[in-house]
Amino acid sequence: MKETTVIVKGMSCGSCVPKIEVAIKDIGAEGHVNLEQGTVDVRFDETKIQISAIEEAIKNRGYNVGS
Repeated sequence: MKETTVIVKGMSCGSCVPKIEVAIKDIGAEGHVNLEQGTVDVRFDETKIQISAIEEAIKNRGYNVGS
């Protein structure tokens, strides 16, 4: 399992947390949002999921990914 941290912009309140965590879970990865830091710690099987797919899932929920 690979672990990495993704920077997410646009998270403003607690309701953002489940939206992002569910989006990540829906594609088969695990995610834990740190709202205060504006990050998501993700864990995934890199033989099945690419980080780009995780980033895309977050973007599809209306958030910006990256620095």
